[in-house]
Amino acid sequence: MSDASPVEWPQTRAHAIRTPPGAIRSLRARAVLVPLRRPVIAAIGRFDRWPLVLVDVELAGGVVGSAYVAPYRAASVPAVLAELSDLAEVLVGRPAAPFDVEAGLMRALNVVGVAGLTTIAAAAIDMALWDARAKAAGLPLVELLGGTLGPVRAYNSNGLWRHEIGSLGREARELADEGGFSALKLRLGAERLADDLAAIAAVREGVGRDLDLMVDFNQGLGGGDALRRCHELDEQGLYWFEEPLAYDDLRGYAELAARLRTPLQLGENLYGARDLMRFVEARALHYAMGDLMRIGGVTGWLRAAAVAGAAGVQFSNHLYPEIAAHLLRVTPSAHWLEWVDWASPILLDPPVPSQGRIVASGLPGMDVRWDEAAVRRYAI
Repeated sequence: MSDASPVEWPQTRAHAIRTPPGAIRSLRARAVLVPLRRPVIAAIGRFDRWPLVLVDVELAGGVVGSAYVAPYRAASVPAVLAELSDLAEVLVGRPAAPFDVEAGLMRALNVVGVAGLTTIAAAAIDMALWDARAKAAGLPLVELLGGTLGPVRAYNSNGLWRHEIGSLGREARELADEGGFSALKLRLGAERLADDLAAIAAVREGVGRDLDLMVDFNQGLGGGDALRRCHELDEQGLYWFEEPLAYDDLRGYAELAARLRTPLQLGENLYGARDLMRFVEARALHYAMGDLMRIGGVTGWLRAAAVAGAAGVQFSNHLYPEIAAHLLRVTPSAHWLEWVDWASPILLDPPVPSQGRIVASGLPGMDVRWDEAAVRRYAI
């Protein structure tokens, strides 16, 4: 892809006069389209490349915090950049205090709604601010939040998409061997039960039955079909059923949760802690996961993790493993880290799994550092 100029919103001279040390000086946003080692093939579509919006927030004094969000569709990138431009007008010159910034952004966005692209852009800024604060303190994010560095158990989610069943066993072996994983994620939801059963059998033939196998339907089933299919798969010893229904079908999930033996996992498409609370109160899930782009960044994660912890619901991440390696260490009901390497092409020294575990580096911040040569290579 050809290089593209970043979009930057610096402080004005008037801001410079008033800006206290550590306040937000500027916000810079860029977009890249990175190649995937294995294409994503699911009910939501096929993706051979993955769009990322990179955000850098500079504080007065020169500290720069960095973060990224992944809006799935490259066509969505301009909208995310436009929202970041809007929010920058609110932010520049203000103290770099994530909780205060989040409250201010939610007030500013209330009239247009605080889900969708608005939350995605706000989450990117929130994560960059936490990265900046950790760097300014000279601490990894987990220590800034009061936790300690250490291993987080992970499952490999880098493959086992809905493609040729004959290749699943080989791919499962490769995924298990990449970092000594004892758990993998398989995507299901074929038109015929026989094809889902064949996919499960192929994976187990490749890696045996000792590995935990999570399955994800990517919202691919209707209400009656979800109940029937999940009942038919209930005897397969699967770790969880993830998102068989549309993500916001509260009543449908409550019915499934009451009638299935295999635990239900959902949450990656929920916006903020209140959305999660609704599903917890309705007893519509057994496990939950948060996507940093939608849950509200680090600030939103902390709130959602408190909800899950108080309810006794085990909480995992969706994507963003570099940051989740910090956050799961301070999550009361921490469960699994979802390992994907989709942002690794543009990161310096991305984490590497070992013995099925991910450990944050210990460097100040949250382990999001750009490989600028790669960013230029994949710029859009």
